[in-house]
Amino acid sequence: MSSEQNGNVRNISYFQAIFEAHQEEMSRDERVVMIGEDISLYTKAGILDAGLEQRIFSAPISENGFCGMGVGAALTGLRPVVDLTIASFLYLAMDQIVNQAAKIRYMTGGQATIPIVFRASMWHEGSNAGHHSDRPYPMLMNAPGLKIVVPATPADVKGLIKSAIRDDDPVVVFEDNSLWFQSGPVPEGEHLTPLGVAATRRPGDDVTLVAIGGAQKVALEAAAVLADEGCSVEVIDPRSLVPLDRPAILGSLERTGRLVIVDPANRTCSAASEIAAIAAEEAFHSLKAPIARITTPDVPIPFSPSLEDPLYPATTDILDAVRKLQ
Repeated sequence: MSSEQNGNVRNISYFQAIFEAHQEEMSRDERVVMIGEDISLYTKAGILDAGLEQRIFSAPISENGFCGMGVGAALTGLRPVVDLTIASFLYLAMDQIVNQAAKIRYMTGGQATIPIVFRASMWHEGSNAGHHSDRPYPMLMNAPGLKIVVPATPADVKGLIKSAIRDDDPVVVFEDNSLWFQSGPVPEGEHLTPLGVAATRRPGDDVTLVAIGGAQKVALEAAAVLADEGCSVEVIDPRSLVPLDRPAILGSLERTGRLVIVDPANRTCSAASEIAAIAAEEAFHSLKAPIARITTPDVPIPFSPSLEDPLYPATTDILDAVRKLQ
């Protein structure tokens, strides 16, 4: 159930919404535990006020170790949330995430479930350099057995984390840290955002603009500028990349005939590439123009702000792409 229906909302930050999701789920279900590094963040946020400290495990900096601990905890009936802090760190636990968590349900013929959540924050625009700036959700989209979500609003990060904790399959939640301190309306009470359901952030008739995670901000800015030029842009937030809401994207494309995908991850084998392939295969006859992808180039992210900032999709990139399609 979602309290989006009752109309009672508060304005809180993306960051606070994350903490609320954990607090509420740990209070609701004693099987929910937290494991991770830098877990002191939760102490500072007041999550321990409800007497939950016995279920928060501050781990050494050993991602393969504490991710393996999480998989084992899930197999014993707990519902662990494993906080990897920075998305690039999940590479150190690829065996635990891709070869164990993603496959155990299949390997046991459905006898075992792995209700585990891996949280990974994607850092960028902060001179965090190559080892801390990746956006690896496309890589994990290629690991059958994992569900992948990329929330773009405070309401969705809270609702998707809560839904992920209640799901019986492993879910990786990628949070865009550029959104952490942006505020937005979040429903009061029980609020769940379903996995696999996209959101239309702005309706339109001329162009379908699919924007992932933090790209929502520049997509909506571009749509507003284009509206003044007489171009009606529909902005879709997939929210969930696996499962992906194909009907929402294809239905929009059938109306507009034009598709632009904005994905802050690297270009090759990206989520944008997959969405473009789906559109080409399943809605080819609806297309009135070539599909456009706006992504980050295939380069390691540099430390220098003057080199890093121009890499990510910007409002001007979207405006240029859409204008070429008309």
